Amino acid sequence: MKLTVGRLLLLLVVIGLISAVVVALQPSPIAVDMVSVTVGHMEVTVDEDGKTRVRDRYVVSAPLNGKLRRIGLRVGNEVQLAETILAVIEPIDPALLDRRQLATTNALVKAAESAVEKAETAVRQAEADLELARLEMDRAEKLLAGGGGTKQQLETATNAFRTQTERVSSAKFGEQIAKYELEQAQAALTFSQSDDPSPETVRFDVVSPINGRVLRVLQESAAVVQPGTPLLELGDTTDLEVEVDVLSTDAVQIQPGARVSVEHWGGEKPLNGFVQLIEPSGFTRVSALGVEEQRVNVIIKFDEPLERRQGLGDAFRVEARIVIWEAEDIIKLPTSALFRDGDEWAVFVAREGKASLRHVEIGHRNSQEAEVVSGLKSGEVVIEHPADQIRSGVLIVPRGEEPVSEST
Repeated sequence: MKLTVGRLLLLLVVIGLISAVVVALQPSPIAVDMVSVTVGHMEVTVDEDGKTRVRDRYVVSAPLNGKLRRIGLRVGNEVQLAETILAVIEPIDPALLDRRQLATTNALVKAAESAVEKAETAVRQAEADLELARLEMDRAEKLLAGGGGTKQQLETATNAFRTQTERVSSAKFGEQIAKYELEQAQAALTFSQSDDPSPETVRFDVVSPINGRVLRVLQESAAVVQPGTPLLELGDTTDLEVEVDVLSTDAVQIQPGARVSVEHWGGEKPLNGFVQLIEPSGFTRVSALGVEEQRVNVIIKFDEPLERRQGLGDAFRVEARIVIWEAEDIIKLPTSALFRDGDEWAVFVAREGKASLRHVEIGHRNSQEAEVVSGLKSGEVVIEHPADQIRSGVLIVPRGEEPVSEST
């Protein structure tokens, strides 16, 4: 039978209709967000709120009994070592001290002498430990330069040296305070035994033991005080540290010397710091949800010049990001591309316009990224936030490139 022109046209129309139906019945590609697997620096941090505090605080107490004049200093006033008069104590008639009180003052002098000896011993021990830490750091530097050591060993030795330096500073502050208390006790004893009624000897001046500021006035009004009565709290507001309480499960992962970024403190840029101490004893705190948590205080030392943290004072709120792990050249991907498939982690890889399910092994993770141990290579493209309709073999298209349907 000959194929006429009319039949040929009819056949073409039928074929066209069938093709249109087939195309119409094919599923439309699903628009998805895609991200690439990359290689680079990655870190895992413990993020918690904290507050600043003066590193070395000192409460000035009355060295003897007597009548305290009203204290004129106010919170924030500057004080100078051995120059600023903090308080004035006058004798109580007929004598400043009776025999029992005189014995108490003698005991305070002996206790202060013992405290000075202990403080001097602590300084010598801290300086010896610092010298040992310096030798270990030098040794680690030489080993690394000669190819026999690792960067991690050098960082550990450097952190130990830096931490020990702070301990020497604290020990010297303790020695300074101990000597001040001894001088005050000796002066109080001499004053109490004096029979000179001249105006210069009928008042005892309590002078500042440090350079710093008044943090609190504990006894502002005039009153009769006994030895040991707290009068003022002093501190150097330029020497700040940060106190952060973290979960005890996080605390065991934090190492002394760990790098810290102090953020949202009020300045334009984060401040650098390092972990100086993880306190050995924890405490219980009830969370906002009413759950009891075991927390541990972590003390952070600033690693920035004073000019970079101008305006930051005592008990100011900050946010701390404590680094517990970091490495370079890590294959990583956004955590938003991961999901659980049974007991395994999985992703959908975008290949030739289709989604392909693939199981992966994940290492370290933070809130944004995850380390890829196996299953993916750098440069591969995965689907971010995969929806429920995404399956292996489903047609996909990058969001923003999907075909626009024509409206009639």
